[in-house]
Amino acid sequence: MFSDEVAAAAANQEAIVALESTIITHGMPAPDNVETARHLEAAVRANGATPATIAVVDGVARIGLTDEELDRLGQPDPELVKIGNQNLAASFYLGQTGGTTVAVTMKLAALAGIRIFATGGIGGVHRGAQYSFDISGDLEELARTPVAVVSAGFKSILDIAKTTEYLETLGVPIVGYQTAILPSFYSIDSPHEVNLQLDSPEAIGDYLHTHWNLDPARGAVIANPIPQHATIPTDRIEAAIAQACVHADAEGISGKELTPFLLQWLVDATDGESLEANKELVLNNARVAALIAQHLT
Repeated sequence: MFSDEVAAAAANQEAIVALESTIITHGMPAPDNVETARHLEAAVRANGATPATIAVVDGVARIGLTDEELDRLGQPDPELVKIGNQNLAASFYLGQTGGTTVAVTMKLAALAGIRIFATGGIGGVHRGAQYSFDISGDLEELARTPVAVVSAGFKSILDIAKTTEYLETLGVPIVGYQTAILPSFYSIDSPHEVNLQLDSPEAIGDYLHTHWNLDPARGAVIANPIPQHATIPTDRIEAAIAQACVHADAEGISGKELTPFLLQWLVDATDGESLEANKELVLNNARVAALIAQHLT
């Protein structure tokens, strides 16, 4: 079901940017979660596109949310579900309400005809995946869904080297926006390069037309570095991640509980600096996604 704003934009063939909702339900504490969601929507509008925050509300896929629905998703309610591909159908069948992961947001955006999606970071291959087999469904979804995801790279809690290798195997391109280096979420640096650097939203829009003409069923990653003023030094964040992983292992935390645990650990270890950096980078991604969406449309 479309919100009135998104329905009007779609009818007029205007630029639309999808936004995910697990950042509201499971990614940030209240009231930062709802405040950030509203700031993201405002940033998309300010840059010439219509925001479509995607969630499941009472068993119905919502493409664009009302203020009341945003507030509802932002409450600390244990009944709110984190919705991935494995429980999407169940959420419809059971009439549940919850936030959609990157993978499900991509799927629902594509079904709604939306090709550009802004998020913070993409999931991937977790550290120690050779033992846990913990690999995010985001990667497989990118391989089968024609949506371009604007992100600050991959979440730094992941094994970025294995994640990029897996995407190469899946044939998913990583395009750097004004960078040849793959950003690592909280930092603009990493030891890895992107497949292609493009320096304007127009160029990325043109590239995506070419990409989908050749490969109409596959997504793309648009890697947009965190703003320089919000970066956290790599050595500092890596030390905190290493500690968080040790504690998660000691406490037997894995699966869908692992990422929220690690992210909250980083918030505590950096005295809230990682949360502020997260807000800055996802806001920056929303701006860039809106500009790309205009030229893609």
